[in-house]
Amino acid sequence: MMEKEVNPRFRDFLFDWSQKFYFLVGGYGSSKSYHVALKLILKLLQEKRTALVVREVYDTHRDSTFSLLEEIITDLGLDHKIRCVSSPMQIRFPNGSKIIFKGMDKPAKLKSINNVSIVWVEECSEVKYDGFKELLGRLRHPTLKLHMILSTNPVSKGNWSYKHFFKDEANQFFVLDDDELYKKKTIIKNNTYYHHSTADDNLFLPESYIEQLEDLKSHDPDLYRIARKGRFGVNGKLVLPQFEVMEHEKVMNAIRAIDRPILKNGMDFGFVDSYNALVRMAIDHKEKILYIYWQYYKNDTTDDKTAEDLKDLKRVLIKADSAEPKTIRYFRQQGFRMKAAKKFQGSRLQYTKKVKRFKKIICSDQCPDVIRELKDLTFAVDKDGNVIEDEFNIDPHTFSAIWYGLDDYEVSSLKGHGVTRRFRD
Repeated sequence: MMEKEVNPRFRDFLFDWSQKFYFLVGGYGSSKSYHVALKLILKLLQEKRTALVVREVYDTHRDSTFSLLEEIITDLGLDHKIRCVSSPMQIRFPNGSKIIFKGMDKPAKLKSINNVSIVWVEECSEVKYDGFKELLGRLRHPTLKLHMILSTNPVSKGNWSYKHFFKDEANQFFVLDDDELYKKKTIIKNNTYYHHSTADDNLFLPESYIEQLEDLKSHDPDLYRIARKGRFGVNGKLVLPQFEVMEHEKVMNAIRAIDRPILKNGMDFGFVDSYNALVRMAIDHKEKILYIYWQYYKNDTTDDKTAEDLKDLKRVLIKADSAEPKTIRYFRQQGFRMKAAKKFQGSRLQYTKKVKRFKKIICSDQCPDVIRELKDLTFAVDKDGNVIEDEFNIDPHTFSAIWYGLDDYEVSSLKGHGVTRRFRD
């Protein structure tokens, strides 16, 4: 007989299949994704079904949902019975059940799907509302009961997931007050099972992880609300509240004092009106501090002139905007170590969230354009006053340069990666 240790907070959820919709919202490290994955496996072992797992971007499955399901299957000692096929990603059960993986960035691939009786939408707040409605149309089976599971970290109350499952005040639409969910933790309303969780509900997290989340309270209240408390809300308009300016010499002294600093360089290309922006950075990974100590910022210039201006940087690795492969090729021909940073659908939002995870962002007073663009950078808002999380009041070229420079770096493991392999977010 198979035995599996689970977090008590999720025990009822694991075995409840009475509702059509399951909406799970929670903070980082709460283990909601882990228990959704376990719930799917247990169900498909019992009944022959096809389950569809969806994220906004297909390629993100490999290091998230697919690897998580594969890990649980191995942990249960079922890897000799259940096959995890990596290309195309699919999980096949001995009774004929299977799990397939799709991305909303490739909608044409959804049209070939048939007889799906369970859909799991991971990070559903990143999926567009039209995508959600499209998935509802794909959820169909002639005989089996239909279920859709949606899991997410909370975002702004302007997101469709909040408006659909809770309330949309602008349109006088009301289903449930989210404050009631935070108090009761589990609520069944109409045909939806609502579930709220935080890191406190994950008994297998190390204390150091909780402390890491608590640290957010002082330098990023908005992320603290999301990551620690697991609550929706209105995002603060200031993009980088932890940004501060320091005398150049003090910045350099601080960098010299770092044990094994991580050095990064990022470049955003400009043309006539927009700016070529190159930013040099040093990271104190232990303290989660980003230092910005050098800038280049010019417009209305040619590639050859820019290359001449930057000739002293030929030996350092520079990550640049992948939308300009010809420009990157030119700089490489001139002897620069320049590579394209990864860009994908939703990358603006993901890169912004990454930068916001630093406890402090300290900028040299010799970087005036970085200071001008970032010190008072605010999120754009829509006509209803809701924050747009990947748009800003200006076009911040230096912010883009920082994104690219941090392309292959992760600030922290707040989403569970590297903290514990068990009961991840």
